[in-house]
Amino acid sequence: MPFHSLTLPNGLQIIGETSPSARSAAVGFFVRTGSRDEEPEVAGVSHFLEHMMFKGTPRRSALEVNLDFDRIGAKYNAYTSEEFTVYHAAVLPEYLPPVIDILTDILRPSLRQEDFDTEKQVILEEIDMYDDQPGSAAMESARKIYYAEHPLGNSVLGSKESVRSLTREQMAGYFTKRYGASNILVAIAGNFAWEPFVAMVAKASASWEPGECGRTQRQEWPGTGGLHVRTREKVLQEYLLAMAGGPPANSMLRYSADTIALAVGDSYGSRLYWALVDPGLADSADLGYYEYEGNGLVCASFTAEPDQTPENLAILEGILGEVQEKSITADELKQAKSKIASRVVRGSERPMGRMQAIASAWSFNNEYRDVDTDMARYDAVTLTEIRSYLDQYPINRMTTVAFGPLSELNDVTGEAV
Repeated sequence: MPFHSLTLPNGLQIIGETSPSARSAAVGFFVRTGSRDEEPEVAGVSHFLEHMMFKGTPRRSALEVNLDFDRIGAKYNAYTSEEFTVYHAAVLPEYLPPVIDILTDILRPSLRQEDFDTEKQVILEEIDMYDDQPGSAAMESARKIYYAEHPLGNSVLGSKESVRSLTREQMAGYFTKRYGASNILVAIAGNFAWEPFVAMVAKASASWEPGECGRTQRQEWPGTGGLHVRTREKVLQEYLLAMAGGPPANSMLRYSADTIALAVGDSYGSRLYWALVDPGLADSADLGYYEYEGNGLVCASFTAEPDQTPENLAILEGILGEVQEKSITADELKQAKSKIASRVVRGSERPMGRMQAIASAWSFNNEYRDVDTDMARYDAVTLTEIRSYLDQYPINRMTTVAFGPLSELNDVTGEAV
């Protein structure tokens, strides 16, 4: 599948992977800004801005934005993470011109005071909603403890206090700084013609100024360490998360980290599954690897009845300690590779999956990886490389957070830890 890349004079980057056999095309505008780029006084502004993009432009009302997407049958959405705010849509190839017009239009919003005030209430309700979901609240609490002063610990939603105090003028200033053309990547995959697509994007974004880029505190982070108990009395189960450092997104060790995460903590058929979930000791258990710019995170977690938590924690610590000492087996490595191959191939069969994949590779590593390259890199992971990864990023050097009804966490002997 041919790959194309180009940078416009204003700094806007465009990449694309053409697949003539596809029956649709997926396009995304990746703005390199997220919660890690926010100062405390504007915490949550990236996510708030994402909402405001759909509240109207000088050319379209909020209703017209949604109606125009619907008229062309677009599947569209947006999301904000620690590092990116992304606006994406999948359409039939003949509707690429109107979808580019809509997406580029909403990326230059009106930011009207009335809309700002209305949407602020929506954001505050969303914060309450996520706080009422124990899994989300537990993860946010654990990330704050693990990252401490590192900006990757910032909440994507912000706090109710920061959102309440945020002004439209602060948002407009942040928008001007972070939504410049040179801080945006446009990615497309599927059935499309490259040169007409570039011409459409160039024309629609011709007035965009380059803007200011940059991101601070990109160093790796070892975590704060220790055991931390956060009591939430109305939560019925105990959520336990154990976090450790991992390789950043531009490290080749990311393939080893991803592989070992599947072997040890896949939601089925992994060590944690057979030790905790299958015998009924925990409702869920997993281990995941999360990659960021300059930083990586490994998180093991389980959800269980409060009185079962000490025994489960001992089991978790035993598994991680054994893996750290002895690594995984050849059979576990083979099984993990099979799961990864299936995941990569299945994800590549839809233009949306490929669009997200090429954008991620380009954003973090400034490289294009086709499906065969990704599969070859995973297939090349050996037990020797797994050992090298474990030596550099000990999987059992954890910052452990318990979130739920427990006021203290005792070990299996009954002693407080």
